[in-house]
Amino acid sequence: MGKRIVLIQGHPDLGERHWCHALEAAYAEGAQAAGHEVERIDIATLQFPLLRSQYDWEHGSVPPALEEPQRLIKWAEHIVIFFPLWLGDMPALLKGFLEQIARPGFAFTGEGKNPLAHKGLTGRSARVVVTMGMPAAVYRLYFRAHSVRSLERNILGFVGMSPVNETLIGSVGNLDMVEAGKWLGRLRKLGAAAE
Repeated sequence: MGKRIVLIQGHPDLGERHWCHALEAAYAEGAQAAGHEVERIDIATLQFPLLRSQYDWEHGSVPPALEEPQRLIKWAEHIVIFFPLWLGDMPALLKGFLEQIARPGFAFTGEGKNPLAHKGLTGRSARVVVTMGMPAAVYRLYFRAHSVRSLERNILGFVGMSPVNETLIGSVGNLDMVEAGKWLGRLRKLGAAAE
C-alpha cells in the first residue's frame, strides 16, 4: 500500500530552477512510480509574514496562505524537506514557514502548565535533503551538521516525527553529469521506498 507523502521545497528563489528542484522532482518521480500519493508545497510561492512575538505564535492564527500547507502536513504520513545550506543553516524563508506552521494546537497540544505536552504530528516520518557548496563530510565532521541536527531534533522530533533521516549532498557546484545522475537515481530510490 502506498504512503501519503508531502514534499516541501525550501529553496526561496522563484527566479530559476535549482538543484533542490531537480532532487525534489526525482524523489516525486520515484514515489509516484511506486504508487505513493505525492503532494507538494513550494514555500517560495507563499506569501506570509514572519512571526515577531511569542504572543503571536501562541495566540495568533495561521496566515491564510499556510492553511493548505498545514492541511497537507496533517494528511501526510511522510514529509521530505529540500533546501540549500545558506550561511550554515536553512534559508530564512523556510525557517519562517516552519515557525508559522508549528503552532500550538497544530504541532503540539496540551493544557495547563505545559501547553507543549502532546506532540501533534506523531505517526509521521521525515527526510531532510540538504545541498551545500562545501563537502558534506566537512559539514558533518567539522561543523557537526549543527543546523540539520537542530531541525531534526528541535523542530521535527519535537512535534513527534520519527524516524527523521537525512541526505546531505555536498560540493554541488562541482558535480559532473555522472555524479549528478547518481544523486538523482538515489533520490528516485528513496522516493520509491518512501524513505
